[in-house]
Amino acid sequence: KQGVTMAMITVTTSGNFDNTERFLRNIQRGGYAKVLDKYGKRGVQALSSATPVDSGNTAASWSYEIHRSGGSYEIVFSNSNVNEGVNVAVILQYGHGTGTGGYVTGIDYINPALRPVFEAMADEAWKEVNR
Repeated sequence: KQGVTMAMITVTTSGNFDNTERFLRNIQRGGYAKVLDKYGKRGVQALSSATPVDSGNTAASWSYEIHRSGGSYEIVFSNSNVNEGVNVAVILQYGHGTGTGGYVTGIDYINPALRPVFEAMADEAWKEVNR
């Protein structure tokens, strides 16, 4: 018969949650809009700079909106450059067929452009909570 070893886990804390609570209260009062607006603008800048350029229309057509649903907030980036019913930013990202049967491979430019923006936003939130 095998014996069972029990392990006890003890958790201790020190300090308080004042900074976290202040951060969350600020978000509830609408402080989120200022932060999300800042990163929305940075995201548009990053996307515009990273977009492959032919005419420049796609690079100049980036925008963002801040959406709130219940307790969740999100930044939605969009590109309004449409050619013959097709969003040009999307086909640059994912590729597309040609009228002659060929295929143009996409270039992943959106994710690398937004990664540093999202990382900076997460770092700022983390610093605020740990202040």
